[in-house]
Amino acid sequence: MDDAYSTQLTAGESVEASGLEQLMALKDGDTFLVADGWGDMKGGADGLFANDTRVLSRWTMTVGLLKPSRLSSGVSQDNVFFSCHTTNRPLPPMGGRSAPAGVLHIERRRFLWGRRMFERVQMVNHGVEDILLPLAFDFGADFADIFQVRGTPRAKRGAIHAPTTDGRRVTFRYTGLDDVDRIACLAFSEPPARLTHQRAEFMFSLPKGRTLDLYIECGVDSCEAPDERRWRLNAIQARLAMRAKRRRGASVRGPRSPRFNDWLDQSRADMALLTTDLPTGPYPYAGTPWFSTPFGRDGIISAWQMLWLDPSLARGVLTYLASRQAAETSLFQDSQPGKIMHETRGGEMSALHEVPFGLYYGGVDTTCLFVALAGAYANRTGDLDLIRRLWPNLIAAAEWMRDYGDSNNDGLIDYQRGADTGLSNQGWKDSEDSIFHADGRFPKGPIALLEVQGYAFAAWKALGELGERLHDERAPEWRMRAEQVRALVEDKYWMEDEGFYAVALDGDGRQCRAIASNAGHLLFTGLPSLERARRVSKRLLSAAFRTGWGIRTLEVGQARFNPMSYHNGSVWPHDTAMAAAGMANYGERDAVAQILAEIYAAAAHFHLRLPELFCGFPRTPGEPPIAYPVACLPQAWAAGSVFLMLQATLGLRIDAWTETVDLADPVLPVGLDRLKITGLEVGASVVDLNIQHLEGRAVVIPHHKTGKVAIRTLR
Repeated sequence: MDDAYSTQLTAGESVEASGLEQLMALKDGDTFLVADGWGDMKGGADGLFANDTRVLSRWTMTVGLLKPSRLSSGVSQDNVFFSCHTTNRPLPPMGGRSAPAGVLHIERRRFLWGRRMFERVQMVNHGVEDILLPLAFDFGADFADIFQVRGTPRAKRGAIHAPTTDGRRVTFRYTGLDDVDRIACLAFSEPPARLTHQRAEFMFSLPKGRTLDLYIECGVDSCEAPDERRWRLNAIQARLAMRAKRRRGASVRGPRSPRFNDWLDQSRADMALLTTDLPTGPYPYAGTPWFSTPFGRDGIISAWQMLWLDPSLARGVLTYLASRQAAETSLFQDSQPGKIMHETRGGEMSALHEVPFGLYYGGVDTTCLFVALAGAYANRTGDLDLIRRLWPNLIAAAEWMRDYGDSNNDGLIDYQRGADTGLSNQGWKDSEDSIFHADGRFPKGPIALLEVQGYAFAAWKALGELGERLHDERAPEWRMRAEQVRALVEDKYWMEDEGFYAVALDGDGRQCRAIASNAGHLLFTGLPSLERARRVSKRLLSAAFRTGWGIRTLEVGQARFNPMSYHNGSVWPHDTAMAAAGMANYGERDAVAQILAEIYAAAAHFHLRLPELFCGFPRTPGEPPIAYPVACLPQAWAAGSVFLMLQATLGLRIDAWTETVDLADPVLPVGLDRLKITGLEVGASVVDLNIQHLEGRAVVIPHHKTGKVAIRTLR
């Protein structure tokens, strides 16, 4: 099966081959759309997708047989609307009349709602003459599975039936090899002058100074006749739903920093876009376009980043993942009883088991993270009711860690894929070349990743704390296991000559002595001793790791270092944020504030929307960071990074059991002299916090406090 790295390359090649300069995405629930800057979809790495099936593969608009000249395009800040403003090229004479270039303003505006695309084409004649306007759309529906679109070949597929038309509708139908009929419908508000199975042609008479609107809908199953009323009503619903998701939890603002606020707003909007309200609660999907689905690891980390502001995400993630916990052993799915899901998909290839990702468990870290997040959520909210409901799932996860996760009984969590169709590397760095020895050789399995042991430590510790609150007699055993993991990591992974931890142990217990950012995640869990944590922090903050835009995934000079690679020298915002939060755990507030400022500077060059990753070249004065060509944009844990880093710079910890908010040596990044947190819920209390610079220090001033919450500034 394709690893993440090879899949990304395949997608990139598709983009390049189709001539798409930039992919722009919209999402609603399990429906997403990818198009170029004109709003066109050409059957490459683009289209309208529903439940991991491409229901509209081609959708292009021409004016007078030519693509119009683009003026501008983009997605609204709230991520609801895509708009493209164009003007006409010279139109050919028709009926004795012709139109010069630049007299028509044509706006394509679209959104997704209720499993369908709503599009309005608005045409305005700014010329001095009436115009005959020839407008045409080419379209098609290939019903390709998302893995086909990403480059996975299929030996055969089902039957595409001949489309049917009824004057202003076209209905497409595909019967898959899974015997499921998949239907898509395309409808126009006006009957085309000519309508075929793949093209709609219009001829509009547009008087000077007049405006004309054409409404289009495309979605699964049948479709209503589009019109202005349906457009407006559905647009209102889409916008209100997005607004409600953006307003969940507390808010954080820089009162005198409008640009920084724009970054916070964009990040919050991106998290809202990717969050789907499932029956189990809100769940942040990993990213668009190719990972618009529940991922275990991504969902947990994204929820953790937002936990201090919006605990509802963690509650939704925990509840959903518990419902998908494995109950049986499968080599194909990489599952064992108690293991937590890595990924789920809904397309034909997944249903037929051509790929294992219908319900796939090939993430070695997700089960540990699940338990650790449950502990963090309980401390943040005091919600023991949810913990009680999830207790059987948490115990099953712990049993997986003990009975299956440690395959060679050495006390460490390891992995080795069960079948060749699965992921070869199963940590967050899951590309095929991401784990290696100091000389570049790939290790033989089973592989025990460094950061996974940190997650296991956090899981056992959380389980011990929760067990005590629930009066489970096994709590001391779980606490002991946490300390055993700590001792093993300090003994087996530490490289005294490097002042750093090895990235992994191979199947023979030998260190993979590559110097990688994984150690930052270990700091995040609080496992290392203070002395070793400071040595690791010093190296992570050196120029060999730090680009000026963030922290590289791999140190300069290491075997396989490549600043343009997926995991071997690039910068991932969430990775930087977790490393920064880890360093803050050990007192590195000022350095973390500097890194936050660097990430902010990078975001400014990416239109305030951090991508999944970008290249790890050093920062050069006057030049922007270099984009990774096929990074997901937006990506949930990239959007959440700013909130985790803010929490780290403030040293903010919330204890719902005692209704206490601690801020340890809070620091504000350079250029931000004030910060306001509004509507922070702590148990039954709510408090607003003002943080500002005063006499060279960050001072915390509670404001509008209700309840008995205590605010403490620790120095």
